[in-house]
Amino acid sequence: MGKRVKAMDDIMGQALMEEHLHKNNVPLIVRTSVSEDEEYETAYFFRNFDEMPELEQKAIQLSKGKVLDVGAGTGIHALALQKLGLECHAIDISELSVQIMEERGVENAICQDFFELNDQKYDTILFLMNGIGLVENFDGFGKFFSQCKKLLNKDGQIIFDSSDLIYLFEEEDGSFMIDLNDHYYGEVEFQVEYQGIPSKPFPWLFIDFDNLQNLAERHGFQAELLQRGAHYDYLARITLNLDL
Repeated sequence: MGKRVKAMDDIMGQALMEEHLHKNNVPLIVRTSVSEDEEYETAYFFRNFDEMPELEQKAIQLSKGKVLDVGAGTGIHALALQKLGLECHAIDISELSVQIMEERGVENAICQDFFELNDQKYDTILFLMNGIGLVENFDGFGKFFSQCKKLLNKDGQIIFDSSDLIYLFEEEDGSFMIDLNDHYYGEVEFQVEYQGIPSKPFPWLFIDFDNLQNLAERHGFQAELLQRGAHYDYLARITLNLDL
């Protein structure tokens, strides 16, 4: 049995459900082990296609065939894909998120752990809003790419966005202060807080493109940088290396 997040333990899901039902737009606080707290309006997680960042819009436009939307949240990307006429399976480990998706009209919303998914093949697998962070650390990429090989059609694609957190370590003189003996600087601990109630901390990964490219090649894939964002973020595509 893979991961599932029950409603009573799901602070993020509770915040999203409150916004879904009542449109209160109460702030959600996101904190990490490497940065200052950030505040998001819960309405942000219900944005439509026109309100999405350019990288997300491009990811949706590049999607093809049968699509798997991993960590689908409130279904914003799945709904946009449906409007394009694509078949989309939207999975999330949050029971509340899946309920929200179903009520918003997502046709194939499933409470499912990505690593437990089988007996399906996809042409596009999406990990948006840094969804690839579910690998948690470098060691997690072996399991990740192994699962992608099972789920991808031969000419399929993985599309994701992430950020290089190197900017958090920039000194005034433009150099970067990183302890090379410590863990990779993009391996962080996340926590969300809603109405004064914090979630349990959980590990997540932000990865720079160069490291991602090397890891992909090591596991029989090739990575392509599609577009850079305004602030160390980027959109990339991973495909099977058919020459191997």
